[in-house]
Amino acid sequence: MRWIVRIIGALVVAALLLVAAFFMLSGERIAQVAADQIRAQTGRDVTLSGDTEVSFYPVLGIATGAMEIGNAPWSEAGPMLRAEALKVGVDPVALIGGDIRITGLELRSPRILLERAADGRVNWELGVDGVAPSGQEGARSRKLALYLDRALISDGVLRYADRGSGEETVVEGLDLDLRWADFDGAAEFDAALSPAGEVVQISGRIARFAQFLEGGVSNLSLRVAAPGGEVSLEGQGSLAPQLAARLEGELPDTARFLAALGQPGIDLPQGLGRRAELGGDLSLSPENMRLSLREATATLDGNRLRGAVNVFAAQAPPRVVARIEAGALDLSSLGGGADAAPAGGGAGDGDWSRAPIDAGALALVEGELELAADSMLLGPLALGRTRVNLTLERARAVATLEQVAAYDGNLRGELVVNNRSGLSVGGDLRAEGVEVQGLLTDLAGLSRFTGKAQAELSFVGAGQNVDAIMRSLSGGGTISTGRGTIQGIDLDQLFRAGDVRGGTTVFDSLTATFTIEDGVLRNDDLLMRLPMISARGEGRVGLGARDLNYLFTPRAGGEDAEGGIAIPVRIKGPWANPSIRPDMKALADENLQEEKEKLEEKARGELDRAVEEKLGVTAGEDESVEDTIKKKVEDKLKGLFK
Repeated sequence: MRWIVRIIGALVVAALLLVAAFFMLSGERIAQVAADQIRAQTGRDVTLSGDTEVSFYPVLGIATGAMEIGNAPWSEAGPMLRAEALKVGVDPVALIGGDIRITGLELRSPRILLERAADGRVNWELGVDGVAPSGQEGARSRKLALYLDRALISDGVLRYADRGSGEETVVEGLDLDLRWADFDGAAEFDAALSPAGEVVQISGRIARFAQFLEGGVSNLSLRVAAPGGEVSLEGQGSLAPQLAARLEGELPDTARFLAALGQPGIDLPQGLGRRAELGGDLSLSPENMRLSLREATATLDGNRLRGAVNVFAAQAPPRVVARIEAGALDLSSLGGGADAAPAGGGAGDGDWSRAPIDAGALALVEGELELAADSMLLGPLALGRTRVNLTLERARAVATLEQVAAYDGNLRGELVVNNRSGLSVGGDLRAEGVEVQGLLTDLAGLSRFTGKAQAELSFVGAGQNVDAIMRSLSGGGTISTGRGTIQGIDLDQLFRAGDVRGGTTVFDSLTATFTIEDGVLRNDDLLMRLPMISARGEGRVGLGARDLNYLFTPRAGGEDAEGGIAIPVRIKGPWANPSIRPDMKALADENLQEEKEKLEEKARGELDRAVEEKLGVTAGEDESVEDTIKKKVEDKLKGLFK
């Protein structure tokens, strides 16, 4: 901005010369004087073309045609500034008193190029010795005090090119209205620009504008308004850059606001700020470009947060370190349960969502987050008091569960979301005293089981939607419970009347281990103990397909009873409505096994006796018929070769 003011100073000097010699100089000569002054003040080549007009009434000033200001010597991108026309008007009465008051300065359709070279040099550093940033030679002179009633830029385009990174930003539709009535006083401005198609309005006031331009600290206020919301600052700052101000923001549509600022495509999940209200004490340190927000408060879609945030903006990507506290935190939208609408159809009722998951936000920042909440809805899970540490590095987020009260128990462990080369999720969790019914109901829609469980679970899955992730899961774990129930089956009724329809089974304990592969959970060692009944289970549970095929075999008389009746029950079908009925084949296998063994023994005995009679051999004690025959044959063969 200093170079703009320096150019203004040069034009003002040219206007002063115009007044002194307007009877002797032509418009072209005045234009040449103005160009020489700008060149002297900036060290850059200046070209003024087209007709130059001098006006004396009602406004004293000059108007030129097209103008160009050259770029830094190292740049090969063309002029730093090109405009279709320039107008300067001055107050003749003030000139008589030795002051320069610009009544109007207008730059029409400027094209401004700001460049940063690969070695860090920038083209807006003018570096002319002996010239103050305000455009005056040496120290400020009261004889040449500068006043700017109004400066206008209309229909401008600002282009910023970073030759080191190759990134380029273009801002179109640039309009500026600057009012600076006292050189040592305040400046007010209103600007409009369109970084991404929609108009962004910027307005503000800088209490000591000249001091601010020279790198000093000044009181200031700033307001940025765009479709989707507005943000304001009130405090102190400088061009160092340095800032200490109160931040207030109200964003009814955060995504649209960010898109208007040139950050399109950011679709925040519900609960993380689709609608946002912000407040806090904002500071910016020039040494390391650390942006700090203290005493921060935020309302994100009804979630109320407080805490502190530090952003290290000089890093790429920016690093964020935050400490956040919340009351009841609703992040239920982060899950993708069966109720979520599938993308593009193809999923029926009871299926996991196939809506694409956009995890691109994981690559936007890195950092650490300490989060404490009184309660939390996380996807389908309802959690109590929660303390979580989250680290994010190169699109990989790791959440360490330090304290999670859940379903009358506690969860601990680690969850990972990785989007470095496609989206994957994983975890290593431990549950202590967790009520099974609530957990399984929220997590998988299963409500038939009750009891407090101790469990361990490790898993990993990959995919771009919930359905793909669930069908790819692999891992394993263990579970054990104390006293509990299974709804939908009554084992007592099963043994009394052979009826498995309805009712509830009460058990004393349950243990099981399981493995997971390709979205299918398999278990073959489930053991359930009841006072007079034991039950074992084996089979599969389709985590991806949301179905199951499980054989549950209760036996009368307890686990160690011999000869008790067993009634296998096959549980098969979709989770929402499985069929539960006795398995007749398994029933026969279980209960007729002893009879089958007796019949086999009797048949073998009959066969042995028939062989003995036919061959005239008798089996010795502790010797089978086959062994006796084999021995006789060996004896005869030995006799033949004697």
